[in-house]
Amino acid sequence: MSSETPFPGLVGTAAEATTVAAALEANGVTFDGEGVPEVDQVQRATAAALWFAYLNEAATMLEQGYATRDDIDASMRFGCGYSAGPLQQLDVIGLDNAVAVLDALHAASGDRRHIASAALKDRVATGDTGVASGKGFYAYSAAGSDEITDATGPATSGGAATREINKVGVVGTGTMATGIIEVFAKSGNEVIYVARSDEKVANVRAALEKSLGRQVDKGRLSEEDRDAVLARVSGVTDHAGLSDVDIVVEAIVEDLDTKKALFESLDKNCKPGAILATTTSSLSIDTLAATTSRPADVIGMHFFNPAPIMKLVEVVTGKETADDVTATVLDLCGSTKKYPVLCSDRAGFIVNFLLFPYLNDAVRAVEANISTIDQLDAVMKPWQSIPMGPFALLDVVGNDVSLAIEEVIEGAFGGAEYIPAPLLIETVKAGKLGRKTGEGFLSYA
Repeated sequence: MSSETPFPGLVGTAAEATTVAAALEANGVTFDGEGVPEVDQVQRATAAALWFAYLNEAATMLEQGYATRDDIDASMRFGCGYSAGPLQQLDVIGLDNAVAVLDALHAASGDRRHIASAALKDRVATGDTGVASGKGFYAYSAAGSDEITDATGPATSGGAATREINKVGVVGTGTMATGIIEVFAKSGNEVIYVARSDEKVANVRAALEKSLGRQVDKGRLSEEDRDAVLARVSGVTDHAGLSDVDIVVEAIVEDLDTKKALFESLDKNCKPGAILATTTSSLSIDTLAATTSRPADVIGMHFFNPAPIMKLVEVVTGKETADDVTATVLDLCGSTKKYPVLCSDRAGFIVNFLLFPYLNDAVRAVEANISTIDQLDAVMKPWQSIPMGPFALLDVVGNDVSLAIEEVIEGAFGGAEYIPAPLLIETVKAGKLGRKTGEGFLSYA
């Protein structure tokens, strides 16, 4: 790696960029897609450095047995709106081509995320290079065909023992909590939600009525069904109101100490056998479970915002989560028309672990004057057929939320490549949190 390389994840000199650009061209990775602006070699190398680190991390995740092939790809498709998951995309690129590009990137960047995963190299060694050979991470109907023949659907209980779920509790009053209430109530469950005051109980009810009313106005829901959903929902101001729920899902502030205190209370107030679920996006399930006398009943159900629309739920098992709890939650997701993916307790789970280092690298590239916000958003969105570029996405998520997630990942895994970019920290300190404040990396005035 050149001494001029500013930090891991990027290509720091024009000479290195030329080498990477040549490797991209030689291995069929082009920037000629519809809507992709003309970019120079530095921009090609920068975009490739960001995206191939993400692809390679997904392959490593599979290599480590953290999640299945189908769950990794489904997570990024349903959680981020990507047209293809990373492992399928690697098959299309060609695993041999991907290894060659990663080798060039690693020589330029020195980033360990550019060291080609054994999951790639092992398949290349056996001639399973992806779509071109008819087999890679997936099996295809013929060499050169993109018709996958061995894909599976969402995770289910598979007929394993489950617990009966009729009444659901939800703790929280924000957008996520209100969305989760709607999801469960529309699926026929009785829902009791807990707010901190009568005013907040009323606010949640009003938000729910507004959401359902819009669906009636658009013809997506009948007035009768709206009324039936609302009749299944009630709010209380005390955790004691959750005494007879079969499962409770908390969706409060993403703060570990606050959630630990909540789980202590839920442990005391919920009946034996009730499942205690958290919709945390990155905090430890095991840590929350340890605050209770029933760690076997604790599990993660990471919904994505807005919950009524987004299909993905990451089902996260702790070390002591009971098998019937996992099976119950998988089937419950299916009954609410969600797509569950299964993973174990690790910072960032699937989506955030793959997504936020990529976003952080984009900020670093701008910080190092290798690219600009406008350039990266203009290139990445059409090149990868993704809903929005990295900076537009950061502003939608919220830069404060993004920073918090990146700090959790860095704290868990270490390494210079995971340290939050100083520019992101400065942006948050300046109060530029994204769309919710009217300004982030972009302006929404």
